[in-house]
Amino acid sequence: MTLRATLKRVIKSIFLLLALPFFGLFLLIRAGTGSDASFASFSQSFSLIPGKAGVYFRAAFYRLACPGTSDEISIGFLTILSHRNTTIARGVYIGPQCNIGMCQIGENTLIGSGVHILSGSRQHDFSDVDRPIQEQGGEYEKIAIGSDCWVGNQATVMSAIDDRSIVAAGSVVVSPVLNGDIVAGNPARLIRNRLEDLLTSSPSEEAKL
Repeated sequence: MTLRATLKRVIKSIFLLLALPFFGLFLLIRAGTGSDASFASFSQSFSLIPGKAGVYFRAAFYRLACPGTSDEISIGFLTILSHRNTTIARGVYIGPQCNIGMCQIGENTLIGSGVHILSGSRQHDFSDVDRPIQEQGGEYEKIAIGSDCWVGNQATVMSAIDDRSIVAAGSVVVSPVLNGDIVAGNPARLIRNRLEDLLTSSPSEEAKL
């Protein structure tokens, strides 16, 4: 391990210790209320910490609070996680001013600024026209976003995104994005596939000979 990597690990360990009292307070509140609703409040508070200190604090708290989440992540200023049942793998970058619902994000994925990842597309039922929508409930779904993906600024995600895919800025993802797909638009539609481009551009074995 290099000196820089060692120093970074020490800093992360310090922030992990600093985050422990806040995590303990969260557990106490959760035990008293029987609900994870307070998690969003803690997330809002940590989102307000600027600079590198904020990045380290958020990584430490989410490692403790969110099952399976790494502290080798970077989460930007004013970005809020709304559900504790969110898993963020190592190497993930999430830009500022994002709203992250219940999801699982794979290694080395990039999430641009202002991105909204919703907990599925059925959070609100509206089938009964005689009742207010806010009284009809809905279903939350843990959205899977694969590894090595790039989700552009201001995109909205309501469906799964497979590994090595790209979602263009401002797109609205309402159906699954397959491995290596590049999608854009509202609703997001296939532009081309990165992996197919790689195959067609690679020289054949005969050409190599």
